[in-house]
Amino acid sequence: MTAAGTAPATAPAVTAEAYAQILQFYAGHMQDLDTGAAEEWAEGFTEDGVFAQNVKPEPWRGRTHIATSMRRGLDRLAERGVQRRHWLSMVVATPADPVDGADDTVRTRYYAVVFETPRGGQASVYLSTTGEDLLVRRGARWFIKHREIFHDGA
Repeated sequence: MTAAGTAPATAPAVTAEAYAQILQFYAGHMQDLDTGAAEEWAEGFTEDGVFAQNVKPEPWRGRTHIATSMRRGLDRLAERGVQRRHWLSMVVATPADPVDGADDTVRTRYYAVVFETPRGGQASVYLSTTGEDLLVRRGARWFIKHREIFHDGA
């Protein structure tokens, strides 16, 4: 993957089985977030995982910090009566060099659109982003080692 956002034309693909597992992981991961389950969502990161965004000065480091920070954000949304839905698509997954003794390591790049609906109101697009993850598989589970989110227009 490149910082400019394009996968090399010759990038090898992951197996169909791995790709399906990754999509299933992302579906559950985003649904945890959208139902307010910050701690379960954070379980999708490795213990030393990193969550970075181009609109934040510092990344969140470590599963505990990620969970605590996301919990605060979700609580603020709940207080405002706002529901968000994360729509993740256009996932490109390519094998990566192994890290931390993982059974499998994959780099992904995807688009995400976040919809926001205030209680009693209409849904609207809150933001659009590009995401890049380094995923590791341990046994049957995928985990995010490093996530970088690039907000469009930032």
